[in-house]
Amino acid sequence: MAPHRVFLLSPAFTGGKRGQLLLRPAAAFDLAVRLRSAQGAPLGEVFSFLSGLYFRGKLAYARAFAHPPAGVPGALVITTTRGLVQPDVRVTMDDVLEMATGDIDAGDARYREPMERAAREVADADPAAEVVLLGSIASGKYVDVLAGIFGERLRFPAEFVGRGDMSRGGLLLRQVDAGTELTLMDGNKPTQHAQLRLHPFDVLLVPESTITKLDRWVDQYIRQLSPVTLNAGFTYLYSETSRVVLPF
Repeated sequence: MAPHRVFLLSPAFTGGKRGQLLLRPAAAFDLAVRLRSAQGAPLGEVFSFLSGLYFRGKLAYARAFAHPPAGVPGALVITTTRGLVQPDVRVTMDDVLEMATGDIDAGDARYREPMERAAREVADADPAAEVVLLGSIASGKYVDVLAGIFGERLRFPAEFVGRGDMSRGGLLLRQVDAGTELTLMDGNKPTQHAQLRLHPFDVLLVPESTITKLDRWVDQYIRQLSPVTLNAGFTYLYSETSRVVLPF
């Protein structure tokens, strides 16, 4: 029998352009109106709007592949001040503004203490259950809090390594459509190597090479400041009617 599995979703950023749009008092679109009402709107819907593709992918994937123990939700959202919250919990404008005052920092008690309490409840529900972090392990902001509670049960999608947020979101939605789960690795070992399967339109971030840095320096301090135009093939344009071409 497959082990129980619970997903923890990293939160959306409330301070970006989408956050400004949603929290604007005059915003008239449906989600903003509901958020300002006493009934509020589901946290998962709010974060999906704020984050776009990435959070939508995380939420869809967690709902598709969660297998939680009795009494535990299959998907829980990490928050700055309220620990782990179910995505269907309704929040108001005041709730979002309050969470926006917190910080995802393992050294911040407002974040760490409610997170630890909620994580222990999940851990105690089934000591053998896997807990999958759908978020970053590049820093300790999540792992430093969760690893001490879940230990080796803390897992992380191997295919996330080397991908940006948009690429991860698209990947998660494709996996849901295909009904195929990602490969999980130990969430306590962010340096563990993983095989990456690339898909069309994936974006990879790579270190800038020395020759690229040199070319950028030449462009900034020589080409852009030169009184003449330097083109490919070492073409020097002196005027509209005359030029001298010095080929390689």
